[in-house]
Amino acid sequence: MIDNTSSIVDDEAARLNGDQGPPILSVAEISALLKRTVEDTFGRVRVRGEISGFKRAQSGHMYFTLKDETAVIDGVCWRGMAGCLGLTPEDGLEVIVTGRLTTYPARSRYQIVVEGMEVAGEGALLKLLEDRRRKLAAEGLFDLEAKQELPFLPDVIGVVTSETGAVFHDILHRISDRFPRRILLWPVTVQGKNAAKKIAAAIKGFNRLGRKQGGKGKKGLPRPDVLIVARGGGSLEDLMAFNEEIVVRAAAASDIPLISAVGHETDTTLIDYAADQRAPTPTAAAEMAVPVRADLLAQVEDDGARLINAVTRLIEDGRRNLDAMARGLPDLRRLVGDFTQRLDDWTERLVNAVRVDLDSRRAELARLTAKIPKPQQQLEHAQRQLKREVRALKAAGKAIVAERRGDLKQAAALLESFSYQRVLERGFALITGQGERPISSVKELSPGMPVSMRFQDGEAGATVNGAGPAAKPRKAKKRKDGDDPQGTLL
Repeated sequence: MIDNTSSIVDDEAARLNGDQGPPILSVAEISALLKRTVEDTFGRVRVRGEISGFKRAQSGHMYFTLKDETAVIDGVCWRGMAGCLGLTPEDGLEVIVTGRLTTYPARSRYQIVVEGMEVAGEGALLKLLEDRRRKLAAEGLFDLEAKQELPFLPDVIGVVTSETGAVFHDILHRISDRFPRRILLWPVTVQGKNAAKKIAAAIKGFNRLGRKQGGKGKKGLPRPDVLIVARGGGSLEDLMAFNEEIVVRAAAASDIPLISAVGHETDTTLIDYAADQRAPTPTAAAEMAVPVRADLLAQVEDDGARLINAVTRLIEDGRRNLDAMARGLPDLRRLVGDFTQRLDDWTERLVNAVRVDLDSRRAELARLTAKIPKPQQQLEHAQRQLKREVRALKAAGKAIVAERRGDLKQAAALLESFSYQRVLERGFALITGQGERPISSVKELSPGMPVSMRFQDGEAGATVNGAGPAAKPRKAKKRKDGDDPQGTLL
């Protein structure tokens, strides 16, 4: 490695200075050379150490240091990769990180860019699992109230496991021996990097089958009545896929009752807490899923025989009770005879009562009918009363007409007394202009204006010679005998 670095430095120095002695490099140039050398030499490494000084920036990037007894190296995990680690780093956790070495020229420090992280050591792994168990338990994923009852005899059983291992064949043979049922296998990888995602996807996929129209999926697959998530034994690292949060949450959210059968009887994973039932082995899970057909048939036959015996005893007891009660019953014919005689007696009394009631009602009707006057008599009475009313109405009408006629004559006489004709009879005349409009003032006259004069016995026309309020009255001429005492107007 030293020779390689020296060769790169010598080549770069020769490029910059030719063959003129030691190379002269800037700080940026030597930093770039070191960065390229480190990245080319350590493109992918795995480093084991204890996390210290962990912090997460607001941008989402994670920064920390890895240390052991004698050395320290900086570590960084970019935001895009932080969500794919599968665990949450914390101070004091011993891990194995996978990534590439690079340098940070601004501080002349080298660091590892983390692309993967796993817990190192069984003790640290158990601590991680315990912390995760407490976190999920606090969220209520392991509550007993949320557990579902397993169906007594499911029609379809869904199995999530590897198709190449012996686990599925053990489950299949065990169910076939006990009670053959239809089994659907969703093959998954049960360990490795993507195992947890595939197991969670299988659980969710089985649950989605029942949401299709008609209860079947695209390929006509029925919805399972119970799920078995199984895996054979292995180390703690081998079983880590069943401890991932994505698997535990999928199991807790399953609408289908779920049986976990991971590892051997002594192995415990977090999916065991979230499952509705936990089986110590995959074979035990198959036994939990279905009963033994022969035992069930024997139990059904035994229950049938017991039911038949119980019904037989019930019928015999009922027959004995019926016979005993029949002996205590009175003679039905005698009872019927008594009731028949009583019915005849009541019938006769009813007929007589109806007859008497009808006779009484007829007599009452005849009495009321006699009180009703005849229509002819009522009509004649009404005619006589109508004639009296007509005579009274005529007399009242004549009196009203005579009274109104007297009032009219009095009003006519009063109107006649106010008529201007009476004034004309006393020697006055009515002067009118055009349109027979009365002239009431001398101011309305003008010289040459034609006027009309109405007297009591006729009318005469005249023309105004002069008019005005300033005109002096003429001296009255000595009246001759035979002249009109009224005089003339002009």
